[in-house]
Amino acid sequence: MEFSEYLQHDAVALAEIVARGEASPAELLELALAQSQRAQPKTNAVCRPMEREARAQLEGPLQGPFAGVPFLLKDCAQDFAGLPTTYASQAFANHAAPDHAHVVRRYLDAGLVIFGKTNLPELALKGVSDSQLFGRANNPWNADHTPGGSSGGAAAAVASGVVPMAAGNDGGGSIRIPAACCGLFGLKPSRGRISSGPGYGEYWFGASSEGVISRSVRDTATALDVLAGAEPGDPFAITGPGEAYAETMQRDPVRLRIGFGAASPIGTHVHPEAVAAVNDAAKLLQSLGHDVEEAVPEIDGAALAKSFLHIYFGQVPAMVAKAQAQGASRSDFELLTRVVATLGGAMSAGALTTQLLKWNEFARALARFHRRYDLLLTPTLAHPPIRHGQGDPAPVEQMVLDLLDRTGLLGLLARAGLLDGTVDKIARDSLLYVPFTQLANLTGTPAMSVPLHWTADGLPLGVQFVARLSEEDRLLQLARQLEAARPWFGRLPSWVSAG
Repeated sequence: MEFSEYLQHDAVALAEIVARGEASPAELLELALAQSQRAQPKTNAVCRPMEREARAQLEGPLQGPFAGVPFLLKDCAQDFAGLPTTYASQAFANHAAPDHAHVVRRYLDAGLVIFGKTNLPELALKGVSDSQLFGRANNPWNADHTPGGSSGGAAAAVASGVVPMAAGNDGGGSIRIPAACCGLFGLKPSRGRISSGPGYGEYWFGASSEGVISRSVRDTATALDVLAGAEPGDPFAITGPGEAYAETMQRDPVRLRIGFGAASPIGTHVHPEAVAAVNDAAKLLQSLGHDVEEAVPEIDGAALAKSFLHIYFGQVPAMVAKAQAQGASRSDFELLTRVVATLGGAMSAGALTTQLLKWNEFARALARFHRRYDLLLTPTLAHPPIRHGQGDPAPVEQMVLDLLDRTGLLGLLARAGLLDGTVDKIARDSLLYVPFTQLANLTGTPAMSVPLHWTADGLPLGVQFVARLSEEDRLLQLARQLEAARPWFGRLPSWVSAG
């Protein structure tokens, strides 16, 4: 098989080619490795090569719906036994995982040939992928721009033709944001749909879900069939569909009622291209027979943003403490991580619990919206993929924060309640370009980014759909209908398509 032919097939089709004996898993792996080597200087998508592990897989039988297809993990929560899961942090770089994560085992059982891990921001904390440990990942459409985050390396690898799909996870938009930045399809499943074990019961208090970023809807549907279902010890399980997602998605959806809006829920600026993306999607949906009107849930977006930020305040100090217990030092973490760890460590358990309890308010409000509308349509991003460094704090701000943290004053001020305004500013600034995705994470509902729009200067810009809890099937049906109406599979950066 030539690389040009490899590019023309999604993961399901590649597995079918292997099953027919028209190409071998070893041939596909060589194509993926060669393209990864070609793309890496441009994208820096892969942070840990695993060629030796991949070739060991080829020695055994490969079975399952993706048997023989090359694949990449994300270096976050997706433990591969015997290798570190670094979370893009020097603090975790030297501690090997004792067991496979359940999702990794399911990927392996599906026949996927795992040959690497992908880049991300430290502790998956940002909507860009720029860790100091691995260096920044670049957008294959324009290397001066971010591929998004935190699954930015995964999206960059898929958009550069290395693999037809790659693993991600999504705690605040980390599948949907990079999918939107790179012209790909990204689905965040419902809370409880896929196990986070055995290392976690509910990752990020249940806000995070596992999934894939792909070029085709059927790859994502088939991957969801592979991943869905509880494991022993999981905190709860949700009811599965009556049939496989890969079967359900082939049927057109019923006539849907869709509410849409493009205004930022936190009152910040939304780029005209993002507004145009939503308006254009609304017109396309109407042409397909759906009922579409302007309507959004009645939710205090600023309160939701602040509540979302408290995920960090709860999780980051715990992650820092875990690393220090394993021998890491505080200096092994980046400045932003240290600042959030300090702010979180100064916050009371009661304050954190108060914010977590607000998730119920947001879920009830979204449920009221869903009594009238089947889906919510918004931009995925408030801005086209930003240039590297565009959202970073100013150098003087970083110097002040570093000084306050190193001297211990940051913790003292936080415990005295004198940084509440700073916390609000961090919430606002961190979500300036990505204010739309966190709703689905806090409410546990499924959501997807669909690549329907490209900007005037050729950058992708997806739109987001949010469904009721457990209605991934409805999202997949609509995505397949949109994919047929406005195909995107063959749309790749010119340097990729040129081979």
